[in-house]
Amino acid sequence: QVQLVESGGGLVQPGGSLRLSCTASGSIFSINTMRWYRQAPGKQRELVAAITSGGSTNYADSVKGRFTISRDNDKNTVYLQMNSLKPEDTAVYYCNMDILRPGTLVPYTYWGQGTQVTVSS
Repeated sequence: QVQLVESGGGLVQPGGSLRLSCTASGSIFSINTMRWYRQAPGKQRELVAAITSGGSTNYADSVKGRFTISRDNDKNTVYLQMNSLKPEDTAVYYCNMDILRPGTLVPYTYWGQGTQVTVSS
């Protein structure tokens, strides 16, 4: 089986920073795209940032210039550095990875359990 475990959420004041981490463990052959999503109360889950296995990235317009996604392939880990945080960034943040398990031909998308980020004074 494969498990994704997130960490790094918490309470931060407006203008502050947080760094989220998400590590995959288990039976893994390779990991393609890694993503961060978020869901605020009463809103749909939205894609925040994504990074391919080749290192290409894309961001939601609302976080461009403030958030940075990165990955460490040796550690099966994706990071989200969040700077200049705003109250509207408050949400549960989820990681998501397309993982190819040994002996399979098609990657499957796995999700983390979510970590709360609250931006408030």
